[in-house]
Amino acid sequence: MAVSVPGKIFSTALSGEFSNPTCAPGRHSIVHLFEWKWSDIAQECERFLGPYGYCGVQISPPNENCVITNRPWRERYQPVSYKLTTRSGDEHRLKDMIDRCNRVNVRIYADAVINHMTGAGGSGHGTAGSPWNGQTLSYPGVPFSGWDFNSGNECHSSDMNIHNYNDANEVRNCRLVNLADLKLGKDYVRDKIAEYLNHLIDLGVGGFRVDAAKHMWPGDLRAIFARLHNLKSDVFGSNVKPFIYQEVIDMGGNEAIKAHEYTTFARVTDFIFGMKLAQVFRHKIAAKWLYNWGESWGQPNTNNVVVFIDNHDNQRGHGGGGGVLTHFEPKLYKLATEFMLAHPYGFTRIMSSYDFDRSNTNLGPPHDGSSIKDVTINSDLKCGGGWTCEHRWRQIFNMVAFRNVVMGTNVQNWWDNTNYQIAFGRGNKGFIVMNMDSSRLEQTLQTGLPAGTYCDVISGNYEDPNCTGKMINVGNDGRAHFSIDNSSDDPSIAIHIGARKGHPKKVTT
Repeated sequence: MAVSVPGKIFSTALSGEFSNPTCAPGRHSIVHLFEWKWSDIAQECERFLGPYGYCGVQISPPNENCVITNRPWRERYQPVSYKLTTRSGDEHRLKDMIDRCNRVNVRIYADAVINHMTGAGGSGHGTAGSPWNGQTLSYPGVPFSGWDFNSGNECHSSDMNIHNYNDANEVRNCRLVNLADLKLGKDYVRDKIAEYLNHLIDLGVGGFRVDAAKHMWPGDLRAIFARLHNLKSDVFGSNVKPFIYQEVIDMGGNEAIKAHEYTTFARVTDFIFGMKLAQVFRHKIAAKWLYNWGESWGQPNTNNVVVFIDNHDNQRGHGGGGGVLTHFEPKLYKLATEFMLAHPYGFTRIMSSYDFDRSNTNLGPPHDGSSIKDVTINSDLKCGGGWTCEHRWRQIFNMVAFRNVVMGTNVQNWWDNTNYQIAFGRGNKGFIVMNMDSSRLEQTLQTGLPAGTYCDVISGNYEDPNCTGKMINVGNDGRAHFSIDNSSDDPSIAIHIGARKGHPKKVTT
């Protein structure tokens, strides 16, 4: 079935003061380098992310955290203070990374854990040596005391923990899995959090992912964000606000808290996105219905979301549940990521994982005791040493470039076979064809592209003047023939004007 998609226009108007991505021009996707060291991220910006057109990196929480036996990844989400020392490195290494990444037009977005501190029990010393006591709620490294946390005056559950997600007061005033819940309505607490975030802004970050935003009142977050500095003018220009995207798990059900409560001032993370695409690519929903992907599927406005196939939580069955595609299903994962990057909906984030035993989802990154291991790079550009590095998979990094080239255009020339074969263009700049069906795809389709010979960026690269993969010839009428074996490891073809033979290669616009 060949159709145009009338009205498939994705506005660039932004509703929130902190909703504007702070990418360098021509870059439109970020990658979460989960649990990487700052020194490795600095190298990755220079050797790969910059040259291959990535906008930026979401880093693991940079503040001091508690130390848990066997060093699980979740210890990074239990703050002890706002000192900038973790297993990823100290403040000197962090500043060096931010500077080096900014120099090659790759921005840094810090994961900000500001809803809570450690578990409300136990005691010890954090990664910067600060003492803490979760029983007395003493965190002298900030400092916070028991007066700075929600108590029985604000939380009315029997044990101070959240049990009823249909009660907005309980979700926002009580403890998430027994983590000491900060009293964000208090000016002193707001000031200390803003002081921490401003320190990172002054170091040169481009914005923040706000952890557990659903568990904080929107008014409290607004008050904190209102205290934030503008970004560094020598990097970002004058009067630029940080880019903020908030973790609000809203699956469209009947829970009391909704994502739209947070989108008037910043973006939210769209958890419906990955779940629904997993259903499509696992053949639970026919791919033909993707013709109206986006808001029509019950998702927020395109300008209000950061979208992703999976994240560090839900790839482990946590935070929004399982059911998403992950790197453990590489064929389907690549296809879903290709679709995400080809389609204009939302601001895209790539997950970059490390390998872990799915029977123990708490496992931390590859490490030697207290030290995270170096990320090793193989001759085929992929990673070794237990690091998965999905962002280095050819099918993904080439589609990051595809998105950069087609940005600003709308979906056109939609085609489907009424089942699991689909194709669509992005204006006159790009075209993608996908075959998830049980039969071979043989079709001549209108691409909307200028005449020429194009490199398929799924099967290979454009290494001017040659293609290392398939070549597609587009005629003067914009039509081209596509042949895709459904049993192929890569049952898709993507072409764009930045990979057209005889023209300069482009990874950004």
